[in-house]
Amino acid sequence: MIEALEFGFFQRVVLAGLLASVACGVVGTYVVAKRISTLAGGVSHAAFGGVGLGYWLGFSPMLGAAGFGLLASLAIGTAWRRLGSGLDTMTSMVWALGMALGILFVAMAPGYAPDLMSFLFGSLLFVPWDYVAVVAALDVVVLLAVFFLGKEFQAVSFDDEFAEVAGVPVERTFLLLLALTALTVVTLIRVVGVILAIALLTIPAMIARHWSDSLHGMMGIAIPTCAACVLAGLFASYGLSTSGLSLPPGPLVIVIAASAYALSAFCRHLRIRSTG
Repeated sequence: MIEALEFGFFQRVVLAGLLASVACGVVGTYVVAKRISTLAGGVSHAAFGGVGLGYWLGFSPMLGAAGFGLLASLAIGTAWRRLGSGLDTMTSMVWALGMALGILFVAMAPGYAPDLMSFLFGSLLFVPWDYVAVVAALDVVVLLAVFFLGKEFQAVSFDDEFAEVAGVPVERTFLLLLALTALTVVTLIRVVGVILAIALLTIPAMIARHWSDSLHGMMGIAIPTCAACVLAGLFASYGLSTSGLSLPPGPLVIVIAASAYALSAFCRHLRIRSTG
């Protein structure tokens, strides 16, 4: 399967997957630590409304997804901070509304309805160099945010009340974290699609939590774990296609990541039993 690297398109795929793993591992760590995976799921599905709007009005669907994702993250984040209760209900509503609007916008688009499978389950095998550049830019933004606001993100992730006492602008910091989550989710749409993006964002970080209690330690494990799952899914998809079985890489990535989580949980259980 290593001969796949001889193809230019596969080189772009690998580079895009590795770059996406950086943002995914860093932001996913905060999502898992803050226990806001449900919010992130709502944002990822709301972004589909922007995909449909882009098709309807004739601009980039990914740009529309970014706009819808950011709006959803700000709306859900503000409600979570100020309302407190009923968050699951609102998140579910935004989740369903985004998907419904996306389908309606696509239905209203002129001409033939586009193939939405690539946005629902990913289309990593057809990424252009422009996408690779966008992912690299996102990595820079995420790493700079963590460099300058890492302490604030850590305080908000573990204890809002302590963060407020310490003078951290909790609401603004939390909304910024959700905005980074939204942008990362939109980037992952090309990798695994809207439906599976939340899984790739959280599973590597959940694996990392088995082996580290610190945020930086979790990031150091989540990034290579995410990269390994993406590469394994890509090469598995390519290998199966050469044998006559064509399977999309996005779902394979998630199946591999979930299997890795099960193996990690089992190994952690054995370690606890052996030391206990």
